[in-house]
Amino acid sequence: MQNGDNPYGGSMGGQMSGTVNFDAGGAVQQAPAGGGALIKDTTTAAFRDDVIGESETQPVLVDFWAPWCGPCKQLGPIIEKVVQSFGGAVKLVKMNIDEHPAIPGQMGIQSIPAVVAFAGGKPVDAFMGAVPESQIRQFIEKQIQEHGGGGGPDLDAILEQGRAAMEAGDVNAAAQVFSAVLQQEPENAKALAGMMECLIAADQKDRAKAMLEDLTDEQKETPEIAAIVARFKLEEEVANLGDPTALQARLDADPNDHQARFDMAKILNIQGEREQAADFLLHIMKADRAWEDDGARKQLLTFFEAWGPTDPATLAARRKLSSLMFS
Repeated sequence: MQNGDNPYGGSMGGQMSGTVNFDAGGAVQQAPAGGGALIKDTTTAAFRDDVIGESETQPVLVDFWAPWCGPCKQLGPIIEKVVQSFGGAVKLVKMNIDEHPAIPGQMGIQSIPAVVAFAGGKPVDAFMGAVPESQIRQFIEKQIQEHGGGGGPDLDAILEQGRAAMEAGDVNAAAQVFSAVLQQEPENAKALAGMMECLIAADQKDRAKAMLEDLTDEQKETPEIAAIVARFKLEEEVANLGDPTALQARLDADPNDHQARFDMAKILNIQGEREQAADFLLHIMKADRAWEDDGARKQLLTFFEAWGPTDPATLAARRKLSSLMFS
């Protein structure tokens, strides 16, 4: 963006100074929601932390918008997508000017959408209107080049955002985060595994399997991807186990039918009933540790591998396993 098109790049017509003023006796400052989130909404009270403070370490874009603004609705999804694609090198903060008019008023914002880039605690560049995606990308690249901060994106923090989105059920947001990381590090095991989990959650297992097949044997041995491998293996086994209703009927008739309980544990796992699946295997171990050459314990360890070491079901079952083995 050329300086002549930028109301904050030098010739500002007296609209705005190089800093944003805050009312010294204003509202009590509140902690920014979501901590270091890549994209967040802000308030007048949180603006200092969310924008001024954050821009000391990396560029922060502020999108001034309003619910009644049609071009704002066009710009919003596009700028969020582009910001995500930069993998944390820049952050986006959104401010509803209807709910929080003070700061846009101080800054001389006269039309929306208006996107202002902050760096070093000050506004340094801007654009107005629902501009094309290519222009947004060029604008962000310029901010990163001139005000990048040198530290690079914190990929671990970004991956945590992806995991949090998955846990909240927002598969699309999680996929955007994992995709952004993969643009920075195409072989990042956590991002690869996260993307495959997104595909599975979106009922696109074939794509997830194709993605897995393209990985090297070394990549498949990493803990995150090994969990995906184990998951697919368990699903293939379950497909051959038969009708769960019939298995449950066998158990009702004979609680010591260990094979039926073993098969039901696998089915329960695929159904997402992880704790119950683990309890079924622990029941077998308690009744007959030697059954099928310690098969129940071996299967439980396979579950742990598929669930991951920090999964609540893994942690709970490990405690029960230790208590059983060492009691």
